Amino acid sequence: MKSCFGELGVDERALANLKNLDIHEPTPIQAETIPPLMRKRDVVAMAPTGSGKTLAFVLPMISALDPALREPQALILAPTRELAQQIAQVVDDVTQGIDLDCALIYGGTRYEKQRRALARGAQVVVGTPGRILDLMGQRALRLQRVRYAILDEADRMFDEGFGPDVNEILSATPRDRQSALFSATIPPWIQRVVDKHLRDPVEVRVGADGDGMVPIEHSVMIVPKFDKPRALRRLLDQRGDGTTLVFGRTKHGVERLRVSLAADGYKVRALQGNLNQRQRDEVLKWFRSDKGEILLATNIAARGLDILSIGLVVNYDIPESADMFTHRVGRTGRMGRSGKSVTLVTGADVVEIARIEQSIGAKIPRTYWSDIEAAMPSAPRSNGQDAAGEEARTNGLRILPGERLSGSRTGASASERRPRSNRRRRRTGARSGR
Repeated sequence: MKSCFGELGVDERALANLKNLDIHEPTPIQAETIPPLMRKRDVVAMAPTGSGKTLAFVLPMISALDPALREPQALILAPTRELAQQIAQVVDDVTQGIDLDCALIYGGTRYEKQRRALARGAQVVVGTPGRILDLMGQRALRLQRVRYAILDEADRMFDEGFGPDVNEILSATPRDRQSALFSATIPPWIQRVVDKHLRDPVEVRVGADGDGMVPIEHSVMIVPKFDKPRALRRLLDQRGDGTTLVFGRTKHGVERLRVSLAADGYKVRALQGNLNQRQRDEVLKWFRSDKGEILLATNIAARGLDILSIGLVVNYDIPESADMFTHRVGRTGRMGRSGKSVTLVTGADVVEIARIEQSIGAKIPRTYWSDIEAAMPSAPRSNGQDAAGEEARTNGLRILPGERLSGSRTGASASERRPRSNRRRRRTGARSGR
């Protein structure tokens, strides 16, 4: 593996910019991907989130473009506005002093600024598929001179339903362009895109067997549902250096949690679907600043947040899939830095965490809220229960008092266990008999 970017053939002006950014050694995905891209080969690259994929395709791009040609020559597609913004920032950082302009194109904001950037002759276009198609339809964006096309986070792009848009956009570019696809996973539908749009690509895989994986310390905390708020506060009180990202499942749940934590004095903000683009930008600017400490988010932030300062990720609500688990926890441990993730698991979540472990091929170490609570000075007992008392064992996991695998409470009354349809007939019969 080459030990420096100069050995990879990176443009000397970009090397100076990397030095100013305090970036000196390529990550494994950069070392494996930059050489074939510099040789004008198409590439399919699979690597964990946080491994440095953006620089891997931006640095070779500089040598592929003609600064004198004031038309779009590079097209970078991303699934989210946040990811597009961060890619555009990387492009700006590494092209300082190089006569290349970048147009950032995404929805949720006015068209005028984006049209002006294109009209000025931006050679690099970074954006989301929907808005790019809109501007193509308005004839404000033409792709006939594109020579370098990138699909970033391709699996998420197609999960979000952008597949037809991506195919239409790529079909509007020259067939002899150079292309690369970057993704954390390569499911079958991504392979069909590769077969259709890429030419004899070089395949790069980093992290599949542990090589190049970022150092993230994972753990699961088994906790009763009614104690999750207390468990979260303890994690926040004991967090180390860096900022903290907490994932919830719904925008309403995230907002309620934000109000509760803010009332307790935590420096916290929320990133969720009800925010407009200006509000999202303000929240992310705050989180990146020295003032930002805790960010609550739905899955909207599971990809696209490339913030090196995140030291802890907490899954307050268990992710819906193993892929989403990977992308959530990948927000920490970026670019080789250490990180930590904790997933709160209730009795109702035990089956889901087992499926996630099976999918990722690893057993995640457990801690138990009952043990933590028992060791706390004058720790109150949950709902009057003995936290150190009886514990059921299911599939090798301790389930805390009052929890079942289904998530229902033990000791339910006969009327609670009776099927709803039977109770409805009883009540209907009683009314008709009166």
